[in-house]
Amino acid sequence: MASMLSAERRAELITCYRDGLLHDVLPFWTRHGWDREHGGMLTGLDRDGTLIDDDKAVWFQGRAGWMFAMAYLQGEQRHEWREVALSCAEFLREHARGPGGKLYFTLTRDGRPLRMRRYVFSESFAAIAFAACAKLTGDDSYAEDAWRAWEVYLHHSFTPGVMPPKTEPTRPAKGLAPLMIALVTAQELRALLGERSVQGATCTGWIDRAINEIERDFLKPDMQALLEMVAPDGSPIDHFDGRQLNPGHAIEAAWFILHEAKLRGGDARLMKLGCTILDWMWARGWDREHGGLLYNTDVRGLPVQEYWHHMKFWWPHNEAVIATLLAWSLTKDAKYLDWHRQVHDWAHTHFADAEHGEWFGYLDRAGRPTSQLKGGTYKGPFHLPRMQLYCWKLLEEIAEA
Repeated sequence: MASMLSAERRAELITCYRDGLLHDVLPFWTRHGWDREHGGMLTGLDRDGTLIDDDKAVWFQGRAGWMFAMAYLQGEQRHEWREVALSCAEFLREHARGPGGKLYFTLTRDGRPLRMRRYVFSESFAAIAFAACAKLTGDDSYAEDAWRAWEVYLHHSFTPGVMPPKTEPTRPAKGLAPLMIALVTAQELRALLGERSVQGATCTGWIDRAINEIERDFLKPDMQALLEMVAPDGSPIDHFDGRQLNPGHAIEAAWFILHEAKLRGGDARLMKLGCTILDWMWARGWDREHGGLLYNTDVRGLPVQEYWHHMKFWWPHNEAVIATLLAWSLTKDAKYLDWHRQVHDWAHTHFADAEHGEWFGYLDRAGRPTSQLKGGTYKGPFHLPRMQLYCWKLLEEIAEA
């Protein structure tokens, strides 16, 4: 395994990520997903971009608003991308807020409410979309909307008794996801708007709280795993839900932590933590028979309850591409460069649609598409273009260094 990234391979990767973003993925969504009539982003698309469902996922208004704004700010200043970002932000402003400031989960195409969910991930993505649009326009009202959405997210996620419990009190539990989302949302708000104290802590304060709780309660050295669900005191739950791992999700947490290590000048503790999570979860998730990342595994090696456990979803591969490249850039450990090559090559070979553009979302274990969908409630312009933008810019940094 070579510990260095050759100039030829680096140039090849930059071209892949940059051109994939600029000439394939974002144009696909601009052409087929942007709702020029009602505003916002439509995601229910067939393989060729044909609209087959026009309900709107609120979290994709935030995700797409952030993504297109960041592509404009960091990638290429296409006027159309600016318009898409602002269209998503305005759709959120006009239609997404429900009682008490909480956002709906799904709306009709013209913005009438369909579903309100207990959790507040829509709010976190609205926060980063508004923050990016504030940066894009200089309009302080977007910044205030961002901080308001962030406050709603924190209040519902971390104030005891506010969010309705998912289960009965017989077996209380807490999940990894709210901490991960707090971490990455705080990173984006800090980068776009600067520090501000909300719900008792600054962005950096919330980042530290999230990382510390992830390390203290979810990271299990005796199991060599990052758990998705634990008891409130951090103890494991030896039942299906408690044993179930999502390697791609944990690897996403790893690169959030590694990104913070990078921002802090190569913080040794955070680098070790992020790399430890990546190491353990790669070992638990990489399919040695067919390649790619398995969606779910069991921490004790027992059968997994979910029938899709052996499938390959697009987004864990996006996260693993970022995590492995970032880990190598920070450590220069050859194994991360080798892992990056494996996951990059496997994902681009199996998910990318050479005929119609963008990526398929769902493959069987052998890597064959199980659905022709390019989008829906859970897939849209976020994980893939975020990977392309992040890796493109990281590789440019590496080249400059």
